[in-house]
Amino acid sequence: MGAIEDQIEEIEQEIADTPYNKSTQKHIGRLKAKLAKLRDKKEKRQEASGGGGGGYDVKKSGHASVGLVGFPSVGKSTLLNALTNAESEVGEYEFTTLDVVPGMMEHNHANIQVLDLPGLIHGASANKGRGREVISVARNCDLIVLVIDPWNKDQLDVVTGELYNAGIRLNMKPPNVKVNTDRMQGGLKISFTVDAPELDAGLAEEIMDEWGYVNADLVVREDITPDELVDVLAGNRIYQPAIVAINKIDAAAPKIVEERINELEEEGWRVLPISADAEENLEALKEAIYEEMDLIRLYMKPQGQDADMEEPLVVRRGSTVGEVCDHLHREMRDRFRYAMVSGPSSKFPDQRAGLDHVLEDGDVLTLITRK
Repeated sequence: MGAIEDQIEEIEQEIADTPYNKSTQKHIGRLKAKLAKLRDKKEKRQEASGGGGGGYDVKKSGHASVGLVGFPSVGKSTLLNALTNAESEVGEYEFTTLDVVPGMMEHNHANIQVLDLPGLIHGASANKGRGREVISVARNCDLIVLVIDPWNKDQLDVVTGELYNAGIRLNMKPPNVKVNTDRMQGGLKISFTVDAPELDAGLAEEIMDEWGYVNADLVVREDITPDELVDVLAGNRIYQPAIVAINKIDAAAPKIVEERINELEEEGWRVLPISADAEENLEALKEAIYEEMDLIRLYMKPQGQDADMEEPLVVRRGSTVGEVCDHLHREMRDRFRYAMVSGPSSKFPDQRAGLDHVLEDGDVLTLITRK
């Protein structure tokens, strides 16, 4: 075992042996900062040496992509086949899926790419079972569907823990922290606009020093933990939405399924009980995926013609008229004169709008361009 691995193991053990309370929380915060730095250093060395830093070659397509993530044999392949036009091998033994298998799900006129990822196991973030390659694909998805069965309660904790160790933050937002490194001298200047009980200026300075920040301004604008400050400084964290699909409900006692749903909902998860094999509750899962993707439908109305209300244009919520132009044709923005918008984002029918106008679901849009 190399020196970095020894240090990681030593710090992990010290964290495990240290009881967490008010008097030890800052010490544990320092240890976690060192641990994160060592893991980051180890990962960069592995990538440089070709030790699993790459990933499966998956080309994104459709309006958005969703990754099916979970233990081996929880039914991800069966679920992919039920949701899409893919043909993923299905078996009753572990590690059936050895490659990432894509499929396309159509729902509400949106084409959503669904990826059946090889099963994650304990130690995946350290590349056990090619885990880092699987996680590299998950990092590029727009949504994670965590597929579990009703019986094994540790599955979700293990999978989310491995994703967390690999820098994926599920159902979290980036901390409201500003770091300015433009200065060449003057040391560290740290300020808080709110109270942060688990983090003070002294601990923040130690963490920044651990990450090599010498001259910088740090402004903390919300109550954050030392771990969240480390996330900001690391700069490689991914923040993704996620939902939980409890599969195989047709094979479990209703009471077990109900208890598991209640437990997970109390933890804040959006939970969909399904049976991929019996194709039970799959429409609800499709709708949940669509909602989490935050897509909207626009109805295009060519000048002087009726709007096409049968085949909407699907784009991300928050899209502007200019972004729709870019989506339709690379030269349309240059030829753009103005738009006419009717619907939720307009104050009145056929409101004249510019490139910066933000569109909403159900809008009818006409683009007026130069010849």
